[in-house]
Amino acid sequence: MTEPKIWHALSGHDTLEALEASADGLTEEESRSRLARFGPNELQEKEGLSPWKLFLGQFKSFLIIILLIAVALSAVLGEVVDAAVILIIVIFATILGFIQEFRAERSLEALRQMTAPTATVLRGGQEQEIPAREVVPGDITLITTGDRVPSDARLLEAVNLKTDEAALTGESMAAEKTTEPLPEGAVTGDRRNMVYSGTTAVYGRGRAVVTTTGMNTEFGQVAGMLQEVTERATPLQMNLDRLGKILGLGAIALVVPIATLGVLRGHDIVEMFVWGVSLAVAVVPEALPAVVTIGLAIGVQSMARRNALVRKLTAVETLGSTTIICSDKTGTLTQDQMTVRQVFINGQLIDVTGGGYEPVGQFLHNDSAADTGDIHLQKLFQSAALCNDSRLVEVDGTWEIRGDPTEGALVVLAAKGGMPMEELGQEFPRLAEIPFSSERKRMSTIHDSPQGRIAFGKGAPEIILDLCSSQYLGGEEVVLRQEDREMILEVNRDMASKALRVLGLVYKAVPSDTTPLEEIEQDAVFIGLVGMIDPPRAEAKEAIGVCERAGIKSVMITGDHMLTATAVATELNLAKGGPTLTGEEINRLSQEELEDIVDQVEVYARVSPAHKLQIVEALQQKNHVVAMTGDGVNDAPALKKADIGVAMGITGTDVSKEAAHMVLTDDNFASIVSAVEEGRGVFANIQKFLTFLLSSNLGEVSLMAVAILAGPLLGLPYGALPLIAVQILYVNLATDGLPAIALAVERKERDIMERRTRRRGEGFFNRLTISYIGGLGLWTGAVSLAAFVLAVHYWGHSIPQAQGFTFVTLILVQFFNAFNCRSLRNSVFRIGPFTNRWLLLAITWEMILLFVVIYLPFLQNVFNTYAFGPGDWITSLLLASSILVVGEIAKLIGKIRGAVDRPLAVS
Repeated sequence: MTEPKIWHALSGHDTLEALEASADGLTEEESRSRLARFGPNELQEKEGLSPWKLFLGQFKSFLIIILLIAVALSAVLGEVVDAAVILIIVIFATILGFIQEFRAERSLEALRQMTAPTATVLRGGQEQEIPAREVVPGDITLITTGDRVPSDARLLEAVNLKTDEAALTGESMAAEKTTEPLPEGAVTGDRRNMVYSGTTAVYGRGRAVVTTTGMNTEFGQVAGMLQEVTERATPLQMNLDRLGKILGLGAIALVVPIATLGVLRGHDIVEMFVWGVSLAVAVVPEALPAVVTIGLAIGVQSMARRNALVRKLTAVETLGSTTIICSDKTGTLTQDQMTVRQVFINGQLIDVTGGGYEPVGQFLHNDSAADTGDIHLQKLFQSAALCNDSRLVEVDGTWEIRGDPTEGALVVLAAKGGMPMEELGQEFPRLAEIPFSSERKRMSTIHDSPQGRIAFGKGAPEIILDLCSSQYLGGEEVVLRQEDREMILEVNRDMASKALRVLGLVYKAVPSDTTPLEEIEQDAVFIGLVGMIDPPRAEAKEAIGVCERAGIKSVMITGDHMLTATAVATELNLAKGGPTLTGEEINRLSQEELEDIVDQVEVYARVSPAHKLQIVEALQQKNHVVAMTGDGVNDAPALKKADIGVAMGITGTDVSKEAAHMVLTDDNFASIVSAVEEGRGVFANIQKFLTFLLSSNLGEVSLMAVAILAGPLLGLPYGALPLIAVQILYVNLATDGLPAIALAVERKERDIMERRTRRRGEGFFNRLTISYIGGLGLWTGAVSLAAFVLAVHYWGHSIPQAQGFTFVTLILVQFFNAFNCRSLRNSVFRIGPFTNRWLLLAITWEMILLFVVIYLPFLQNVFNTYAFGPGDWITSLLLASSILVVGEIAKLIGKIRGAVDRPLAVS
């Protein structure tokens, strides 16, 4: 038995021969033999990582390793509280990561649920119902309305058969089936003589020979791709790992030489070891995992309020670095509500305004209002509403269609013209109908009326015109001449070129109730044409504009035809003259050739699951951070492979939702852009936290380094250190904790979407953050050292008292610095100094604790503090607040120079 991959190009007879099958079906013996040969008709799953390996994998992070070392050293040195806090943070971060990865990969299970549980087949000429897993190549399967197709099969017979293939091909309309051979190059969505596993018959019936089963079906290939796809590390994961290494190695590089120099200067080895470990712990930001997690969690909550449900925390930040959004068309960029845009009657084109199913709109001819009471429009409305099986209903203030979307568009058209279907139904009760079929391509209904029986019809314009002998023109029925037919067909082609789906409408007075049905449609009167389309969402157009200003490119990837896709993209200002590609054209390109042009392509049409995966991989090879939307089974591999997979919550399949990182509850492109805004806000807050933390840590290190290296030059007593080990650890606990976490909840700045897009791998550090860390860090060190020198030289304090004054001043400097870091671009007075209540509460709490450390006698001995008087507080506050002035001046200079956050390689 041969295994050709082009079943759609073979005739039914040739397909049976190739499969060594019979139109009467296989024998029981042959079916058992083939089941043993090809295996059961079900999806196979590869073995994944064990939970134990997943858990151990959480400890690969360099930052986690550094923090565990800090826990051990803190415990050895007796700093139990510090060790406990760091350990809790580590446990929290690792458990969270484990839970996210351990969550069952339910994509394959969702795919299994979409496959049929049973199938009706012919075995030895007898009809049998068998478990779908026992279907084999060569089986003859019978399909009727409502059936789930059990496997991929070549149709041998199709009677008005339509299948819903949206989950597989992305087609919004049910696919009309045929039995004729098709060109070899036809893509999946164009193979009308095939039915596919997991799709559903929505109309008619058919008989087909099974060509492939299990993992060889289109669904099976999607499942295979889904399991082969490996998600690459998110920008956040890459940045945190890189940052952990930089900080860990940096701490060692800074502290070891300083501690060694201290020993050479006469300090006790044990004292300098304890001091060095304390300083190293202070340099490593143990609160970083907690701050990142809190920031991401807050982003998740904000996104949920804006119709985006995030399944993986790291997806929040990844959204903020998105450079390209690849969006499906139907329902995401469009309303998923067919709407009549244009009608042609009485030799005139009339535009129809209004979108969706709401029956509100205008009729415009040459930009002037047309009279809806015009007899030609009235006749069109009658035909549109009466030759129709759909209904327009209002549910909780929202208009919905019950029935076929195309027919729904005609009902809405009539309602916009002031002709509700209910009243028409009473005036023109239906007596009979001639249903639509794929062969006839038309539908007719017969009604009673005060003037006698009348028939209304609709269908493909070229078919409808062949049935007409006259037209309704100038208020009369006149002969339909050949030149009239050609003119109407030209109008039809022009409307179709605008991606409108065009239908012709007719009527005919029925002579008597004995007129045969086959004669009722002959010699009809042509009324006009209606052109409809699924209109773009107004908010999607605005969102695409926001993306453009933010440096994010929007790309349409759809299973629909290129003409439709291009028309919608043009209306959305998404298409700007760049190249377009179809799935067939992608097939002719190598992956390298696709990578060469992928940056320029704006619209992809008639694409398959493999094409979507190719596009994502090509964009990622060009170093893009890719967000991909989708709702069908066909989208799942690309959703999983993309940096951000965005599934549709309303129309999306369970498969797509499980493969995605985020789900839109309103299926709206604008919600993706809102999520990108939240992601950018989260990243900006992490940058603010890091700037605050690292500038504070640099201040501590520079204070101690200068004191050891240049103490004698500053007139300091030999061996005098500005801080003792316990003070360093307390400063670390006071400033690296609640104030830093409060920066993670800072609200987004208004210009966040006007900033340039970060390229993948740029990281947290750029010229702006580096300059702030360096400048504010050195100023912190200088102010703290000035406090120490002032206390020793001018106030005559003892070394312990001077250390106490330096200790308090350093903490206050860092509190003021936290206000600096609320924005790295805008003045704190512009964003409002009191708008972050969590920071105010954090500093208030830390000040209470500081008062306890300063004024409780037994703690004074531990921390080398003393009871501050008014003069001490005034001097310390003046010194500390100077950093706020420095920060404001730096921001002003940056605005004057037009500073931008250019990336640095160090990140």
